[in-house]
Amino acid sequence: MTTPDADGLLAEQLLRLTRRVHRIQKRHLEQRGLGITPAQSRLLRTLAHYGSPPRMADLAERLEVVPRAVTTLVDGLEAGGKVRRVPDPSNRRVIRIEVTEEGRAALQELRGARRSAAEEILAPLSDEQREVLGGLLDTLVDGMPRLEPRC
Repeated sequence: MTTPDADGLLAEQLLRLTRRVHRIQKRHLEQRGLGITPAQSRLLRTLAHYGSPPRMADLAERLEVVPRAVTTLVDGLEAGGKVRRVPDPSNRRVIRIEVTEEGRAALQELRGARRSAAEEILAPLSDEQREVLGGLLDTLVDGMPRLEPRC
């Protein structure tokens, strides 16, 4: 068992790593010139996981933010041509958000930016260390250890 001071140190290390990951991803996004903020990137990636265009309320719930925050993000992405508002076919009072062709192209660039940011962050680690880190992160995210190695 760890002592409170050790737990505090681990918590601080995790927070510092989170900030570093955010900075590096932001830099990689900026280098690609997409004009998308990290928050807009997250919304666009979330949209890509829906089978059909979601409502803004659905996005707010999935992203765990207030609906007004989603409106602001959608406004920015819509101005950049990455998403569009479309009427719900069964209820014209409901507006849904769909990814445009330009948004799909941006998603490909975003994947590349995230991948290159991850490579930069993980560069100091050996393959074995990456495997151990993956298992530890799975345990922290899921609350239980991973039973089988990654392939």
